[in-house]
This record gives sequence, C-alpha cells and structure tokens, in this order.
Amino acid sequence: MIKLMLITGDPQLAAWAASAGVDRIFVDLEHIGKDERQGHLDTLISRHSMEDVASVRRAAPGVELLVRLNPLFEGTGGEINEALSNGAEALVLPMFKTADEVRRFTGLVARRARVIPLVETESAMLALGEIVKVPGISELYIGLNDLHLDLGMDFMFEPLANGMVDAMAAIIKGSGLSFGFGGIARVGEGLLPGEMVLGEHLRLGSSSVILSRTFMHGDMEGNPIGESKLRYEVGKLREIESDLSGRGSDMIALDHEKVVDIVSLVARAARKKKKP
Repeated sequence: MIKLMLITGDPQLAAWAASAGVDRIFVDLEHIGKDERQGHLDTLISRHSMEDVASVRRAAPGVELLVRLNPLFEGTGGEINEALSNGAEALVLPMFKTADEVRRFTGLVARRARVIPLVETESAMLALGEIVKVPGISELYIGLNDLHLDLGMDFMFEPLANGMVDAMAAIIKGSGLSFGFGGIARVGEGLLPGEMVLGEHLRLGSSSVILSRTFMHGDMEGNPIGESKLRYEVGKLREIESDLSGRGSDMIALDHEKVVDIVSLVARAARKKKKP
C-alpha cells in the first residue's frame, strides 16, 4: 500500500493519525524563504519547532517520523544533529538545485537517518539523473506545490498532467529508488479529487503521498477533524486504493485522460483570473 503521510507538529493529531493508520508523521521545520515563495497562496505554511519533533515522537512512537529541515545553509549540520537527537528517523532536504547540494547533505547526515531529497525546483528536476546517483539517498519526493511555482505554472498538478512527473518517475524508478509526489485531498474533495490523485499514484508506481490539510481540519475555522473522522477519511482512501488497484490498462489510461482534462480546465481558469 502507498504510505500515507500527515504534516503536523501537534502531538494529539499525531496520535490520532497513528491510530487511524497513517504511516508517517511529517514535522516541517522549513522556514527560510517559504513565506516569500508561498505567502500569497492559499496553502498551509507550517510553524513547527524542534520541540514539536520531540513531542510528536513521544505521542506517536510507532509511526515513522520525518522532519523537513531548511534548505542547505551554514547551520544545516546543527539542525541535523538536533533533529536526530529529538527522534527524527528520516530527514527531508527542500529547495536544492544540484546533486552537489544533496551530496553535501547526505555527507552531513552520515547514514544516521534516512535521507529524502525533495525535488521542487526546475534545476533539481533537470539534474535528477545525476541526483539519483548520490550515495545515501533513501528515496525521493516530488514537491508539486513549489515546483509548479518555480516553473511559472498556474495549478499544482500541471506537472502531473503534462508528463513531467512521468519523466521524473521513470528516472527515479530506473535507479532503483522509490518516490512519492504532491498532496492528496479527501475522497470527493479538491479541485482534483483525492481518488483521482490516488489513481495517478498507482499508475506511476508511487510509494508515498502527503495528506492535505483537509485531513487535519474539520471546518472552515480550522478546528481539528477529530480522531474518529480522521480514521473514517483514511479508511475511505484505503478502500479507494484497493478498488483502483484492480483497474486494467484501458481504465488506467481513461482515468489519466480525465485528470489531464480537469487540470487543463483548472489551469485555464486560473490564468484567466490573473489577467487584468
């Protein structure tokens, strides 16, 4: 099954997620440059801390703990050491552009944790063939939100619809590594509904996906969704995953065409809205 990841620094929500069957908790410490890139968008910008890493680790001891650090800077070595001392099992490197940056990061980690480079710049995408050869990488994740911004696109899923993710997936799988990409909304929700995104993960052979903020917040005020509701929504996603896994090649192709059509419509509407 595809590994489901939830981004949170809230110990209670982390415990609920573990109980609901979420495979990984993702604490997000990245703050350098994030407001400048995403501050104008309706996206969740996490404000997690090193203390949250330790709190989440205590609250959900049986779930794999990922920590996204800042882009490589002079303090990266200290961040790595502190995250590991607080219980991180996998470290995520964001916003890199070259294989050399990844190489420096894996050298600092020194195999003390799993390393997951987050491909979310055009430069990283173009250098992917070299990046996958860097020793010490455990898997890769394709961050569609920042990637589509860096590419000047209007909708997060455009790289999925235009073949870019297909090309990256082929390179990563060809190297023997696993990968995940993007985020996924709840079943029946989102501009590109969760079940359609899940179908694309299965089509491409993805091994992981980040659950969107709709899995965390139950209403417009941002109140927590609640343990039973979270378990229900995760269960629905797993049921859909089981159903989609039985598709034949014709149905997979047809479902992909539907994704392309919806992404095209959403992107076109976004471009029209931007015009003066």
